[in-house]
Amino acid sequence: MNIFRLIIALIFLGIGLLVGVLNTQPITLKLLFADIQTSSGVAIILSLLAGVVIGGLIVLATLVWPLYTKLRKANKQATASSAPQLGTGV
Repeated sequence: MNIFRLIIALIFLGIGLLVGVLNTQPITLKLLFADIQTSSGVAIILSLLAGVVIGGLIVLATLVWPLYTKLRKANKQATASSAPQLGTGV
């Protein structure tokens, strides 16, 4: 399974390098307070990376954290209900 992930990662790395090499036209990114000179390939790769990071953060905030808190609460309840009660011995 790790070999499969490595192969997939290398394929995507190759695609990214290909996009960067084939798109060398200079462009200017005009941001709010700055102008950045870069090639179009770099701009494409950075925008894709920003989209992945933002999408991952959205999934993390809307799915993972709420499910993690539910899991912690369920584990606390399971631990509390299965703990031996003291003082009930005969």
